[in-house]
Amino acid sequence: MSKLYIIPTPIGNLEDITLRALRLLKDVDLVLAEDTRTSKKLFSHYDIQTPLASFHMHNEHKVLAKYIDRIKSGETFALISDAGTPAISDPGFLLVRECVKNEIEVDCLPGATAFVPALVNSGLPNEKFVFEGFLPVKKGRQTRLKLLVDESRTMVFYESPHRVIKTISQFAEYFGEERKASVSREISKMFEETIRGTISELLVHFGTKKPKGEFVIIVEGKK
Repeated sequence: MSKLYIIPTPIGNLEDITLRALRLLKDVDLVLAEDTRTSKKLFSHYDIQTPLASFHMHNEHKVLAKYIDRIKSGETFALISDAGTPAISDPGFLLVRECVKNEIEVDCLPGATAFVPALVNSGLPNEKFVFEGFLPVKKGRQTRLKLLVDESRTMVFYESPHRVIKTISQFAEYFGEERKASVSREISKMFEETIRGTISELLVHFGTKKPKGEFVIIVEGKK
């Protein structure tokens, strides 16, 4: 049956995957992976023998039509990213959109996503929030921050370790040093950590402790 499954994979602990996800990864005809080397570790752990093929931001435009044709011909595919839910700050949107255009059924499984535990762990209001993902690295970064100055909902950002101090410094500039925030890193991994406080307190913390790992930053909305 022609179908695309979007399957979340663990963001740290390999046990953070559903039984349904494991069954489907073994049953589909092909698994499209962001980095097959990373995915092979998961496949080896759970003895998954399904063929893997690369599908990432550098080749998705080139291989999209080929895979759409294969699914339309009757094959069933799964899409996974290195960690978490595909298409959330990861490749996947183009494939889903093309499947929808071609009336191919898409089924996204519930599962691991880094920002949900970070948001809940922050202690900040979470009944309403806005997911910003990664801010633009250069062009458009200041424009985006200016637009968020008056945002009243809790804001969720992803950030890499080598830019996290710069980003928090810019939050201090645009949102104010006393705005409450929370930084979670290495979620579901051995060195998982959540630091809470004002933006100025977070700057002091990371000024003395080198940032390591992948970060989710939660910032209180404007009151």
